[in-house]
Amino acid sequence: MTGPRRDTRGIVEARELFARVRFRRREPAPALRPYLEHYWLIDWDLAEPYASHVVPHPSVNVVFERYDDEPSHAEVAGIGLELFTHKLSGRGRVCGVQFRPGGFRPFAPDRPVSDWTGQRLPLGDVLLPGRDEETLRTAAHSVVDPDDEDARVAAMDTFLLGLDPRPDPRAEHAMELVERVRTDRSMRRVSQLAEAAGLSARSLQRLFAGWVGVGPKWVILRYRIHEALERAEQADEQTGGPTGAAAGRPAGGVDWAALADDLGYSDQAHLVRDFTATVGVPPSAYTRAAR
Repeated sequence: MTGPRRDTRGIVEARELFARVRFRRREPAPALRPYLEHYWLIDWDLAEPYASHVVPHPSVNVVFERYDDEPSHAEVAGIGLELFTHKLSGRGRVCGVQFRPGGFRPFAPDRPVSDWTGQRLPLGDVLLPGRDEETLRTAAHSVVDPDDEDARVAAMDTFLLGLDPRPDPRAEHAMELVERVRTDRSMRRVSQLAEAAGLSARSLQRLFAGWVGVGPKWVILRYRIHEALERAEQADEQTGGPTGAAAGRPAGGVDWAALADDLGYSDQAHLVRDFTATVGVPPSAYTRAAR
């Protein structure tokens, strides 16, 4: 790991969000890096409410939150299957832990990760079962209350290391396969991934259910939409440049037919259908709204 990734994949209208909140990613302690993507931290002080939207990654998150003068609290967010909308108002702070897809199970080994999919549960229900409320409040306060950012990162390190994650070969295998889907555009079908993994399609499904939380087909489709969303954001930033046939792209900034082919769709209509179902608006409407 060379540091937290810097892309905006999954964030809808990223520039709008970054104009309203202070967002950054931080690297965890070395012993935690095999399991975690990064920490993410957001602070805001808004005169008017704002709704942020995220197309979730195939990742479990642990979220420590504080809003205005309310007590700090923490929860485990399983993989979100739908567009996640979060309304921000007043002053607040969030410190989040994004696990690698497949990296959460070593911290909660007794249950398949699919048990948490689509759910947001109190921290004590998943990672600290049987602990009293005071212990849970103390854990949340220790992470989200310090004004010093380094202290917040250190507190998340301490909390997660205290859970004593153990190496798990199946978790490692799942993480490797999801990373291959994310980085290899030629990996477009579950049968390809199963062959690369040396598993039957059914065994691959069981591995993903137990250690990732969603099926391999869902992961493949989600990363396609993430890339399409990021391309739309990048095209919006470039709209001041030339467009049209001479520039190699249409006036909207994105050649959606070419992108559909690049992402492995049989045609543009299938990409538009998946994008619309996930983001809530067609690609053309999204780029117009962004501009």
